[in-house]
Amino acid sequence: MTQLWDFAGGIHPAENKHQSTARAIRRAALPERLSIPLQQHIGVPAEAIVEPGQHVLKGEKIAEVSDGMGVPIHAPTSGTVEHIARLPVPHPSGMEDWCLTLVPDGEDRWCERHPAPDYRKLEREAVLASIRDAGISGMGGAGFPTNIKLRPPRDRKVSTLILNGAECEPYITADDTSMRERADEIVDGLKIMAWILRPERCVVAIEDNKPEAIAAMTRAAEGTQIEVVVVPTKYPSGGEKQLIRILTGMEVPSGGIPADIGVMCQNVGTAIAVGRAVLKGEPLTSRVVTITGEAVSEPGNFDALIGTPIRNLLTEAGLQESRLHRLVLGGPMMGYTLNTPEVPVVKTSNCVIAASARELPDPAPEQPCIRCGQCAEVCPMELLPQQLFWYSKAGEFEKAEHLNLFDCIECGACSYVCPSSIPLVQYYRSAKGEIRVQQAEQLKADRARERFEARQARLEREQQEKELRRQERAKAAAEAQARKKVEAEKAAADNGATDERSAKAALVQEALARKKAKSGGAAPAAADTSADSATATAPTPAERPDRAELEKQLAQARSKLDTMQSMLDDAKAQQADNVDKLERAVAKNHERVKRAEQALADASAQTISETQSTD
Repeated sequence: MTQLWDFAGGIHPAENKHQSTARAIRRAALPERLSIPLQQHIGVPAEAIVEPGQHVLKGEKIAEVSDGMGVPIHAPTSGTVEHIARLPVPHPSGMEDWCLTLVPDGEDRWCERHPAPDYRKLEREAVLASIRDAGISGMGGAGFPTNIKLRPPRDRKVSTLILNGAECEPYITADDTSMRERADEIVDGLKIMAWILRPERCVVAIEDNKPEAIAAMTRAAEGTQIEVVVVPTKYPSGGEKQLIRILTGMEVPSGGIPADIGVMCQNVGTAIAVGRAVLKGEPLTSRVVTITGEAVSEPGNFDALIGTPIRNLLTEAGLQESRLHRLVLGGPMMGYTLNTPEVPVVKTSNCVIAASARELPDPAPEQPCIRCGQCAEVCPMELLPQQLFWYSKAGEFEKAEHLNLFDCIECGACSYVCPSSIPLVQYYRSAKGEIRVQQAEQLKADRARERFEARQARLEREQQEKELRRQERAKAAAEAQARKKVEAEKAAADNGATDERSAKAALVQEALARKKAKSGGAAPAAADTSADSATATAPTPAERPDRAELEKQLAQARSKLDTMQSMLDDAKAQQADNVDKLERAVAKNHERVKRAEQALADASAQTISETQSTD
């Protein structure tokens, strides 16, 4: 006999399951229109890949997730796409979201399917791809993409695979009737998941209040290594962490996932969908939904197409509008009130309660907490609901998070036993939402700061590179000036100049010689020197500097100086980045003008001196 453990807390609310298990699963009638939400899973919403007016076949892909976590959506039946618009969707806030409206043609024609009955001959990645392409996400409530869940990290080997058939919440019997009538399909899907994961142990867990389901699953599992384990009825034994505790005695660490301790849980409906996707090539287009409550005369379970309006199912179950007090999607513990029955069935819809005022009366007014401690006694996660309530109500979210607020599974046990009628779970949900918003804003601020710091670092780097280039240009200019000075001194020494004036004249002659050499002219001959003479002889007329050429050079230098000065003034007025460069250019042109003026003055003095010596 399999050893079982117990979890802390828990309650025993009225089950109210017998009302909907008296009839077999009924196939829901085809509605006039199907409203198919594009967001039915955790992750990135799917994007429509069909256009209004386009005809599609049953099972044809109509929306796809091109980038990010998610699964595609398929046409539940053949028909024509009417439009894509924002319509009411199942959500506690009653929000609207993008939906694709499909008008059935009544033919229910399938598209081409690709079954793989010999899936064991395929690669595991190929089977996971087929599960993903079938649009399968967790059908137990969270809607996590199944192909991702079946691909745990390499360092986390799954040793125990659990099929969760506990279905502990009152009123809901979708899994119960599925196990009674579709046990073979469930086992087929479980075998496929076990083949992918290769666990050491494969368990089907069912509460002891479902004897028909236990018998059916036991027969279907004969001849396999699948264990059918009966667990005590206690809410919320169907919670993932609580069921793992019951079957293995292990606890999922705070903030962790079952794969961290080598365990994985899957839902009964998910197993059926996986089996159909691999063995029959059928994508997820329908699911079993419980319709119950005192306001319907024929409660039961319906196999409804995805996108079927809730109103249609209520009508088939014999809705009595006069007795209807409110509609609850999900169970009475974790479900929420629907604002309209026009919302569609989605992949995670498992139950709709059409409750009378006697059955689910309006909650009593909230009273002050009397600190009785009953909420802490029944909490299956062993949290401190009272302190979490105070911190959540006061907006002290950091303290609430420090008390492991996010470990709360929102089972509603604390609210159920509270004598002050405090909606504790609503406070916790609100606090979680605020914390997530703050974390998103903080993440956005951190990314903005990182971008700003990166920009500042880039600007500083560019400024440093600019300064380095300026220093290199200044160094090159200094070296060029030094070379010119050395050349001038060398030219003065070669020509025998003894004073500064002679040296400058020699420099002018050298410059004229280089210019004439470039233009093809002959360079003026240098003055001959005699080894025996102590002083240099006076230059001949052919050796004199060309005064007209010097005047032309002076005019060009002044013109260029004026141009550069004008450019500098404009740059300063516009606060341009090249002001420093222009200032250096103006200073350099000033030096050129001075040298040209000095060279012209020296040439004039030489001419006067030669004239006086001739006289």
